[in-house]
Amino acid sequence: GLFFGGEAVKIKSINPYTEEINWTYDALSFGDCEDQIEKSIAAFSGWSSLSVEERITYIARAAGTLRQNRRVYAEIITKEMGKPIRQSLAEIEKCAWLCDYYAENAAEFLKDEIVETEAEKSYVTFEPLGVILGIMPWNFPFWQVFRFAVPTLIAGNVCLLKHASNVPGSALEIEKVFVEAGLPENVFKTLLIDPKTAMEIIDADLVDGVSLTGSVRAGSEIGELAGRVIKPFVLELGGSDPFIVLEDADIDRAAQVAVRARFLNTGQSCIAAKRFIVIEDIVVDFIEAFELHMQELKIGDPMDEETDIGPVAKKEFIENLEKILKDAKKKGAEPHIYGEEHSRGFFFRPTLIPAASTDMKALNMEVFGPIAPVVMAKDEDDAVKIANSTDFGLGAEIWSADLDRAEKLAKRIRSGFITINGRVKSDPRLPFGGTKKSGIGRELSYYGLKEFVNIKTVVINK
Repeated sequence: GLFFGGEAVKIKSINPYTEEINWTYDALSFGDCEDQIEKSIAAFSGWSSLSVEERITYIARAAGTLRQNRRVYAEIITKEMGKPIRQSLAEIEKCAWLCDYYAENAAEFLKDEIVETEAEKSYVTFEPLGVILGIMPWNFPFWQVFRFAVPTLIAGNVCLLKHASNVPGSALEIEKVFVEAGLPENVFKTLLIDPKTAMEIIDADLVDGVSLTGSVRAGSEIGELAGRVIKPFVLELGGSDPFIVLEDADIDRAAQVAVRARFLNTGQSCIAAKRFIVIEDIVVDFIEAFELHMQELKIGDPMDEETDIGPVAKKEFIENLEKILKDAKKKGAEPHIYGEEHSRGFFFRPTLIPAASTDMKALNMEVFGPIAPVVMAKDEDDAVKIANSTDFGLGAEIWSADLDRAEKLAKRIRSGFITINGRVKSDPRLPFGGTKKSGIGRELSYYGLKEFVNIKTVVINK
């Protein structure tokens, strides 16, 4: 086990608004995890032998559990990571929708595919792999987990969850959702462990696949470990999504959506618009419209239904964001800062950097917080060049009244997801994931359902 001066590792949940401790738990040791994995392997034989239709009934029930206890779960999210309560409620609703979607479509997605060959019969069948470890982040503490777990479970695998260490309450509550939905014991299990233990589990070849949503650094470390033991993995990593506004766009609508796309979840989203690339003819108008909509944001107590922006999730994030602003100022920026100071809570005030240059940290690293840099482009070619000048390729937005032009431009942007005249948001019906350093593999849709299966070919001759 992990003992420091005789103390087991503690996992603490801190309310970012009140700065008080919500809950404290003891972390499990590697030995505890080995015992759990044995139980999970035993549970796999029963769970995987059920038909897809039987497994679906449990997932459909989970949707009901989510809706029934929506308020309870939403309040836990807000207490643990500071998301405005309205957004937490929407997150739970979205998890229920995901369950509905797979309950309705998974049987069709997973049925055998008949292929005509010279043989008597040939087909492709999709069989579960076993125990899949999900390493999930705190920013959408329910959604990220459900997005990984639901397709993985429906395919017949069993899940282990290592959640971010600042949301242990959400992690345990998610396990309860599945227990209440009647899932057999040990089919979905939360492990309260630190990152080192999670890495030991993979390294010891105890699991059959790994899904990670997190930073590029975490992704490359986990990918390396999984590669060493030849296990499949899905990596959903960071983003620095470009939001391109062409001169023929509806500027006010673009600015209104831009504010939502940047400041949702207090700017702590991998698919938040992070770089506003605006054609120079309209940059002044865009900034003016953006500032108007930014001023309407209500900042404060995340438990208040009216709040749009709460505190950031952890104290150390404030320091990181301040460094990014300092760097921008050093390079000539004059940031516009909104909202009043708060004497308590991990608040960082929403900030606009009106004339950002591409050498600023605000544009060349992933900024996880409410900072919005606007960068000017000469024309659409310049906009594409700026948009692609990043290691990331998760989402992107293009705004233009000419849909043909926008669609042609979309082909030139290197990203896993692109929205024209709208905000990038994940949808159970559409595959979600990135290119370049934003990740490997896909979640959601039928693509996500087939990440942790053995695609088995069967050929039958007379």
